[in-house]
Amino acid sequence: MVFTSLAHFIDIDFLRAAYARTRKDGATGIDGQTADAYGANLEENLQSLLDRFKSGAYHAPPVRRVYIPKGDGRKQRPIGIPTFEDKVLQRAVAMILEAVYEQDFLECSFGFRPGRSAHQALAKLREGLTSMRGGWVLDMDIRAFFDTLDHGHLRGFLDQRVRDGVLRRAIDKWLAAGVLEAGNVNRPEGGTPQGGVISPLLANIYLHAVLDEWFHNQVLPCMRAPAFLIRYADDAVLVFTLEKDAQRVMEVLPKRLGRFGLSLHPEKTRLVRFLRPPILRPANRREGSKTADPNRQGTFVFLGFTHHWGRTLRGGWAVRQKTAASRFGRTMKAVNKWLRDHRHWPIEAQHQMLVRKLQGHFAYFGISSNGARIRALRELVLQLWRKWLNRRSQRKCMPWYRYLRLLERYPLPRARIVHTYVRPAANP
Repeated sequence: MVFTSLAHFIDIDFLRAAYARTRKDGATGIDGQTADAYGANLEENLQSLLDRFKSGAYHAPPVRRVYIPKGDGRKQRPIGIPTFEDKVLQRAVAMILEAVYEQDFLECSFGFRPGRSAHQALAKLREGLTSMRGGWVLDMDIRAFFDTLDHGHLRGFLDQRVRDGVLRRAIDKWLAAGVLEAGNVNRPEGGTPQGGVISPLLANIYLHAVLDEWFHNQVLPCMRAPAFLIRYADDAVLVFTLEKDAQRVMEVLPKRLGRFGLSLHPEKTRLVRFLRPPILRPANRREGSKTADPNRQGTFVFLGFTHHWGRTLRGGWAVRQKTAASRFGRTMKAVNKWLRDHRHWPIEAQHQMLVRKLQGHFAYFGISSNGARIRALRELVLQLWRKWLNRRSQRKCMPWYRYLRLLERYPLPRARIVHTYVRPAANP
């Protein structure tokens, strides 16, 4: 069914709800207006926004371009930051579109959807690999997806479900708003700024039609053995039981994406042999036995975790997920830089910030089978904190015995597993 009238749902109460859901501590846009400044005269601002939105007089300002570290920190990812008012209106339109598209999106999609998370995607991937006893993993990476998303194809996908003129006019304005960088406004012909409130939803709509539906409606019926897809935003892995099935999809996938203006990254897209190692007899489990080691090449990274086969306590094999080396290194570099730049802060202020950083890291990376990595990160943070405390002056003023007494007063949180899962029994 195509919806032709949806904008009437967005009224002043709806905008209040959108304002309540909009993040208040985010970076400011090109106008520099903060959430507190906008909320000081909230009712008048929301009414003005509603009138301009309904009449078509709303002008979408360009987004402010900033860069954040990507991967191991050697490269940077461009992020577009809208103004706060733009965020509120984008949130309102996204709430309407979510009500339409949530019933269309498939179970394989997890990114930026209500009630779904990255940990659910990781759990689904782990369960699928375990039930299939491993397989062949197509680790795909779409080159600059948010920068190359084709506006014409996106409008065609939206036409299939939403043709409300007011909503579509606002979306077109956001697509054409442009990016402010170094004092110049660039208006790219494609893409949607990564960082905008509505951008993840538009990306899901695009990849739902390009990848998800294609895989389930056209690819799966042609497979000779079970296969499945897990996608989080523009990150996706395709898992196949048979190598021949994986090779066939590997050949046609670039053509499929090319039809819609997308391309695979040639260096980051690869086919990984992720078959479960055989169960070995006790005689072959001696230390140093080559047959006792898992296939070390059969690993891949998804959502910041390296996936590999590891031993269970019963001697079987299970899919393990540990912090990817690039993500671990990037986190340590960020903590080291922060401690260096703020080494003259009061101890209490440093402690509060380090506690927040560690708790945030544990909240995401604290999953079963990743305990060793998060404990290692905590130990390194302890060493870095002492290092930069010693450099507050020209003399070393923090020997270990004093540092241990300081930690008794300002303890850092212990590494803990936040997301647990039941390890499946070892298959014979």
